[in-house]
Amino acid sequence: MSEQEQRSVRCLVAKVGLDGHDRGAHVIARAFRDAGFEVIYSGLHKAPEEIVQAAVQEDVDVLGISILSGAHNTLVPKIMDGLEEYDAKDDTLVLVGGVVPDEDKAALKDQGVAAVFGPGTSIEETIEFVRENAPER
Repeated sequence: MSEQEQRSVRCLVAKVGLDGHDRGAHVIARAFRDAGFEVIYSGLHKAPEEIVQAAVQEDVDVLGISILSGAHNTLVPKIMDGLEEYDAKDDTLVLVGGVVPDEDKAALKDQGVAAVFGPGTSIEETIEFVRENAPER
């Protein structure tokens, strides 16, 4: 992707559910911005439906879901179903970041999550994944 194309990548960084720990979401949002992506941050305590609405209304290429509460198996499928209802699932690169046990990652990917990034994942690895996999406009 050229530098101009990177700038056109629209990302929504979302905090779903009751999880109030947003430092990681802020770090990735800033890193994405510094990498040239356009970034929208949802704020805390968003319902899955609110995240879907924001992703659709903002016409994002990438939806990054930050979750540390352990409710990923309940909340992420609701987001994926919502994207499907709006025919946005195939056009949105969905990433999950946070504490997700290894045994839960395959189920999330089966639902359409492109990648799960856990603690210790480098910012560079995440940015490179977006650059290589974001849908082209």
